[in-house]
Amino acid sequence: MRGKREETEPKSVAPEAPKENAVRSRKRKADVAIYLQDLDEEVAEITNKKQRNCELGWCPDAGYTSPHRCIPTPDQEEDQPVTLINAGFPHYSFNNIFVTPVHCAPLPALCWASKDVVWSNMLAKDKTYTRDVHMMEKHPHLLPKMRAILLDWLMEVSEVYKLHRETYHLAQDYFDRFMATQRNVFKSTLQLIGITCLFIAAKVEEMYPPKVHQFAYVTDEACTEDEILSMEIIIMKELKWILSPQTPISWLNVYMQVAYLKETDELLIPRYPQATFTQIAELLDLCMLDVRCLEFSNGVLAASALFHFSSLELVENVSALKKAEVEECVRWMVPFAMALREFGGSPMKTFAGIPADDMHNIQSHAAYLTWLDKAYSYQGADLDRHASCPVPSGFLTPPLSSEKTEELVRVDAAAMKIRGCILQSSEVNLETNKTATNPN
Repeated sequence: MRGKREETEPKSVAPEAPKENAVRSRKRKADVAIYLQDLDEEVAEITNKKQRNCELGWCPDAGYTSPHRCIPTPDQEEDQPVTLINAGFPHYSFNNIFVTPVHCAPLPALCWASKDVVWSNMLAKDKTYTRDVHMMEKHPHLLPKMRAILLDWLMEVSEVYKLHRETYHLAQDYFDRFMATQRNVFKSTLQLIGITCLFIAAKVEEMYPPKVHQFAYVTDEACTEDEILSMEIIIMKELKWILSPQTPISWLNVYMQVAYLKETDELLIPRYPQATFTQIAELLDLCMLDVRCLEFSNGVLAASALFHFSSLELVENVSALKKAEVEECVRWMVPFAMALREFGGSPMKTFAGIPADDMHNIQSHAAYLTWLDKAYSYQGADLDRHASCPVPSGFLTPPLSSEKTEELVRVDAAAMKIRGCILQSSEVNLETNKTATNPN
């Protein structure tokens, strides 16, 4: 009788099952019943736990920041452990995702992420992609001048195919990091390595990258398509497929956006003068032809280049770097800035088929090798004197947020007139320091 009663009990509750399913379905597409705890009961249980353990979660004395809600994404599995900062859930893994950055984040408040987390990730990436300043010592058959010639040629190829500045800087990063993993590379292989790095960078950055046969064409048949594809695999393996550094030009883009940002603007929409950005990018490109650029991080390189066009106060505000962190790099850039001043830089170029608001992002080529030779002549003559003088001041300071509407027009009009006067105020500092030292 007991067995029969157990068999008939499910039939007696069968009419009530549709009512439960009307509230919350428990079946997958295959109509297989899944017996789980009711979700409403789970929510109520979690709420009770939060109330019981409210003193353990989000306590300011515990060193936590304001609470953030973890938003699930489609790629997360339902049974994947959820990372929460709350001591009331012993069956979850707890990691503090709100890492305090080394420097105070200069970014404005973001609606899509925590500005501290974003800034911390950028700084961490800058430290992850390390370069070897002694890279050329591993290749006795090569000279630093050969690296400069190759990079200058890559800039020329980038301009021909209208590649972005970010593409060229990615290629430069790939080349330097790859060469640091090799030994005894011959001169005859440099062009193949360089064009392959640009080929990889174009596929990473460009929406419509040139085809492999186009990269082989610009080498004047020195590199075949098969050689480029074979070298691509070698480079990717040596770099361990780590291909997304925070390049100097991307740092400069962030600094410029923050410098010219209005309170009502969004960080993702650039609001800075294109001519100013192009001038600073030229100085950055010239400096990075010298192998000593590998001594400095990408963020410091971009901040130092911006320093020669602005002021220390602005650089500290947009980069969170202090004077001691950029001073050495700023002094190293002085001869390059002097050479750029003497030659006057190059006018901003236009490219057919490129929108007007994207012209400044296209990598352009100039007489960088000539400028580099002139910078080396200044470097040999004046480097010792610069080492004891005050840090040179910049001349082009982006306006305050309250003055940007009027100032942006003024800066755009004056940018072309003051081209070539990068170190004007630095010479004043030099003469002032000389007079103070020798009053007679």
